[in-house]
Order: sequence, then structure tokens, then C-alpha cells
Amino acid sequence: MANKKQPVDFEALLSTIDAAFPMVQILDKDGKVVNEDIMPDLSDDQLVELMEKMVWSRILHERSMALARQGRLGFYAPTAGQEASQMASYFAFEKEDELYPGYRDVPQLIQHGLPVSKAFLWSRGHAEGNQYPEDLHAMPPQIIIGAQIIQAAGAGLGLKKRGKQNVAFTYTGDGGSSQGDFYEGMNFAGAYKAPVVFFVQNNGYAISTPRHKQTAAVTLAQKAVAAGIPGIQVDGMDPLAVYSVAKQAREWALAGNGPVLIETVTSRFGPHSTSGDDPTRYRDQESFDYWEQRDPLIRFRNFLTEKGLWSEEKEQALIEKTQEEIKASAKEADQAPKQKVSDFLKNMFEEPTQVISEQIAAFEAKESK
Repeated sequence: MANKKQPVDFEALLSTIDAAFPMVQILDKDGKVVNEDIMPDLSDDQLVELMEKMVWSRILHERSMALARQGRLGFYAPTAGQEASQMASYFAFEKEDELYPGYRDVPQLIQHGLPVSKAFLWSRGHAEGNQYPEDLHAMPPQIIIGAQIIQAAGAGLGLKKRGKQNVAFTYTGDGGSSQGDFYEGMNFAGAYKAPVVFFVQNNGYAISTPRHKQTAAVTLAQKAVAAGIPGIQVDGMDPLAVYSVAKQAREWALAGNGPVLIETVTSRFGPHSTSGDDPTRYRDQESFDYWEQRDPLIRFRNFLTEKGLWSEEKEQALIEKTQEEIKASAKEADQAPKQKVSDFLKNMFEEPTQVISEQIAAFEAKESK
């Protein structure tokens, strides 16, 4: 009896699952092509445009950090290090696709059509920061961790029922993949074959909680298996790999096959947010050094320079132009009318209750003095 064969080899099951999700990569950390077979069909102009968006995003981050230190922004979630994950993935979608961002995904939202000044007002908690242009196919950044996954699933089903040739796409972090909404949204979208692309930007930490303490799964991409949908892990510091996978996922979803989950393995170079987080308390210097050597801007810059498409002069001109545009947007945000308590009360209900009406009158009297 001691040698009786067991009905299940649990270790073999786990190793089989883990091996099914290799990381997709096209450029190595030095910008050299390591997988020519899956190079995306992008023109030289498109390659340059993608790099411009990534540089723009890095400058937006740097200026936002400066504005936050000056007290001119409220909540801000740094994006440095995630330019390939954010800009290259966004590059694969269309303006009519529905974007459901998390709070770290303001760069994609601006690229989708949100004025920078409104993004700054949103950070300040100003009501105008949530007043979007009618032709902007997006929702404001979701603060509730993972809630955008459910929103995107519903939007995707709506697009399908209306016969629209568009998809919904949404972003969360590795922390978001530990939320119940994450599983529920994927399961719903999978069951109804809704055209949705789910991105998990695995930057290694849910604030200070490392990914390995959140889940026993070797990859986050394999969590798609439970929802019966494809899951892919991609090098999130490699813009060409991110774009290629995102574009294929969009085409798959648009063809009626249902949703896709994409895990982009990336890193945030700084704190989780400007709200008191200190990453040096939970990350060692080796971690910072490892990821800085894989900086997506350096990687893509090397690739484009080798092709004769990029130069230091071109990048510096773009930096200066972007800085001036952001400066003007910050000034525009500064000129927004100050919010009043009476306005908050007026926005609470479509028809104010008697108590709210009395409060509005009381505050208006104070504000008029």
C-alpha cells in the first residue's frame, strides 16, 4: 500500500500552470531586439510618436511631482517607470474605445482627450475635474481599488449589445488583482464574452505590500484561467512587446471572442503616492537599481537611436515644449473658480431635501459676506 499511486500529482499541476505563462519580450534592457518574429508592424513615424508619448508622460510626472511639492496638487500617484506599460498599451486602442482608468492612469486619460488642466483639478478634488467633454469616451480615475474592473465589464457588454465596433479597456495594479471586484468583473465579462481588455500593471507593490505576499500565484496573468479567458504576461518595460500584445488582445476581443487579461511586469521608481509613502522603508537599493537599469525610456531610446530615428536634440526640444504646455495647464487650473460649501450641497441631490435647502441658504448667506 505504501507504493500505491496517488490520483493527482499536485506539484505537476502547479508547475504546468506556471509554465503556461512565459513573459513576452521583444527588446531586452539595452534596447536590442531579442524576438524579431513578433515585431509590431509600426512605421518609423509611429515609433517616434510612441517615444514622444513616453517622454511626455515622464515630463508630466516630473512636473506633477513639483506641483505636488508646491501644494498646487492634491492626491498624485507617480508614474515614472511605467511609461511603456501605460503609453504603449494605450497606443493600441482607438479614441472611441471606452477607457476605465485607475488613479495612476491619468497619462492615458489625458492622451484619450482629457485636458491637462482638468486632470490637475481632479487631483485637487475640484468638481470641474470630473466634468468631461462629451466626446471623451472615459470615466474619471477610480479611487476604489479594482472597482473599474467591474465598470469596464459592464461597459464592454453595453458595447456588444449596441453593436459597436469598439472595446472597453481598463487598468489596475497588482494590489487590484487581490480584490473581489477583479475576479467578479473578469468572470462577468468572460461569461458574456464582452469585448474588454483588462490590464494589471504589476509594479511589485500594493503600496508597501510586495506582490509575493498577496498571492501564491507565480504570475498574475494565470488568474485569467478561473474566468475562462486568455491571460498573458508581458515585459512592461518593453514598449514594443506591450503594444504588440495589447493590439492583438484588442483584435481578439473585437472579433467577439471575449475579454483578455494582460499582466505588464513593470516598476514605479518612486512612492505609491505623494500622501506620505516612503518606498525606502520597504524596498532596498538593489531593487531600485535593478529596475532603473530597465528604464523603458532608455531601452526605447537606444532602439530608436540605433535606427537613426531619435536624437538628444529631438528629445530636449520635446521636453521644453511639454514643460511649457504643462505650465500653461497648471496656470489654467489655478484660475478655476474656488469651490463653495453651498455648491457641494447643491450637487448632493438632483432635488435638495428640506434640510439640505436650509443648509444651502445658510452657507450662501455666509459666503456672500
